[in-house]
Amino acid sequence: MRIAFSFSAEPREAQGKGASRRLRHTNKVPAILYGGHSAAESLALEHHKLLTVVADERFYSSIVQLQIGERTQEAIVKDVQMHPAKNQVMHVDLQRVTATEAIRLHVPIHFVGEAASPGVKTQGGVVSHMLTDVEISCLPKDLPEYLELDLSQMNINETKFLSDLPLPPGVSIPHLGYRNAPVVSIHSPRVAEPEPTAEAAAAGAAAAEGAPPAGAAAAAGGAAPAAAAAEATDAGKAAQKKGGGKK
Repeated sequence: MRIAFSFSAEPREAQGKGASRRLRHTNKVPAILYGGHSAAESLALEHHKLLTVVADERFYSSIVQLQIGERTQEAIVKDVQMHPAKNQVMHVDLQRVTATEAIRLHVPIHFVGEAASPGVKTQGGVVSHMLTDVEISCLPKDLPEYLELDLSQMNINETKFLSDLPLPPGVSIPHLGYRNAPVVSIHSPRVAEPEPTAEAAAAGAAAAEGAPPAGAAAAAGGAAPAAAAAEATDAGKAAQKKGGGKK
C-alpha cells in the first residue's frame, strides 16, 4: 500500500459550529473519519501541516496514514473545504481504507506528447482538455498516483475517450460501461469574427429600435418632394383643361 502522507490526529469530543470555531482558533482543523464498517470519528488535525499539502494533487490520490493516539489508520481524502476568502482549511472528510476492499477515488490525468503530435506540430491544431481527472476503482495496493495519456500520435480533428486511457493492472473506471466521455481533442483554431463596420452597427441598432436605416430614410425623404411635384403637375393640367373648355 503506497502511503505518501502521514498526519497526527486527536479525537474530538465537542461538536457543532461553535466548537469547530474554537478549534480553528487553536490552529486545528475539524475532520471526520468514516467508512470501513466502523462508526464515524470526529478528529482534529494540525492546520499548518494540512496547509502545506492541500495544493499537491498527490494528496487527493494517495493513501493517508493517520496517527490517532496509539493506533494508526489508513484513509483517503474525500473532501477538503477551504475558506472562501482566506488561505485556511475549514474541514476535511476522510474515508477509512482496508487492504481487502476496493476504493473509488479521483486521480489526475497527465498528458504527454502534445507538442510533438502531428495535429499540433505540422497541422496547426489546438489541444482541448475536456477532463483532467477521472474516478477509478481498485484495491489500495493498486492505487496509481495518476494516469498518463500519450498524445504524440494524434492528428487534427481526433479525440481520445476514457476507453483510450491506459489502466494499470487491477484498476478500472466504474462508469465506463455507460459513459465513454471524451478526454482530449485536437481541433482547428477558431477564426475570430471580423469587427462590424460603423454602418452595419448603425443599421443593426436602428433595426433593433424599429427605425428605418439611414439609407431608407434618405430614400423616403427623396420620395416626398417627387410626390409633391407630381401632384402639382396634375393640378396644372386640370386647370388648363378647364380653361380651354370655357373658350
